[in-house]
Amino acid sequence: MKIHPSSVISKDVILEDDVEIGPYCNIQGQVKIGSGTYVEGHVSIGSRYGIVEIGKNNRISPGAVLGGPPQDISYKAEPTKLIIGDNNVIREFATLNLATSKGDLTTTIGNNCYFMAYSHVGHDCKIGNNVIIANNTHFGGHCEVEDNVVVGGMSGINQFSKIGKFAFVAGSSIVNKDIIPFSRAQGQYAVVRATNKVGLLRNGFAKDEVSNVHKAIRIIVMAEGTLDEALARIQSECKPSPQIEHLLHFIKSSKRGIAFQRASAGGNFED
Repeated sequence: MKIHPSSVISKDVILEDDVEIGPYCNIQGQVKIGSGTYVEGHVSIGSRYGIVEIGKNNRISPGAVLGGPPQDISYKAEPTKLIIGDNNVIREFATLNLATSKGDLTTTIGNNCYFMAYSHVGHDCKIGNNVIIANNTHFGGHCEVEDNVVVGGMSGINQFSKIGKFAFVAGSSIVNKDIIPFSRAQGQYAVVRATNKVGLLRNGFAKDEVSNVHKAIRIIVMAEGTLDEALARIQSECKPSPQIEHLLHFIKSSKRGIAFQRASAGGNFED
C-alpha cells in the first residue's frame, strides 16, 4: 500500500494492501477500496453521510468526487450507498453521488466502465457493465443504463430515463424517454435514428443477428398503426432470439415511453 503523506484518510476507511493513494486526497467516512485501485491526486471519496465501496483495479483521476451527498433537497443525511465495481476508469472531475432514501438506497456502478472528464452520475442511478460515458454528460437521478452502452459527450439524461443495452446515444443529445436496446439515438429530444449495427458487429454479433434486430427496430419506427401492433408484427415476422425477447420486454416495461418518432410523422430512420 502506498499513501502520499499529504493525503487525509479517516480511521474508518478500509484500504486493501496494494491500493495506491496519490497526493492531496481526502478519503473519509465508511469507505472501502479494493486491491489494485489507484487514486490519483486531489480526489475526494466519501463523506460524513453514507457508505462508499469501490472494487478492484479502478483508476480514479484528479478532481473526481465519489460518494458526495445526493443533489436532492429531500435528502436528510440518511446512510445511503455508492457501490462501484471493478476495472473502471473515472476521469478528471467526474462526480458520482450517493443515493437517496427513495429507492433501494444505492447508486450502483458496474464493471469495466469509463467515465470521462466532468461526467456526472446522479443519485440512485444504476449503471451496468462496459458502459462509456463521454465528457460533460450528466445523468439525473434514478436513471438506468444497461450493459455495453455508449453515450456521447455533452449529453443530458433526464431523471428516471432508461437506456437499453448496446445502445449508442450521440453527443449533445437530450434524453427524456427510454432509448431502446441495440439502437442509435440522437437529437434534442433524442429519438431512435438507426440500429447500432457497427456497435453490435464490434461486440461479436453475427450478421444475421444484426439483421434480425434491425428488422425489429425498423418495424417500430417505420410501421403504421399503434406501438402494440408493431410489437405484434415483430413477434410474427422476426426470428425468435434472446435479443428480440429483450427488446420486446424493454418496450413493454417502459414507464416513461420509448424515444422514437414514426416516419409518417417526420421521423428519419437510417437503413
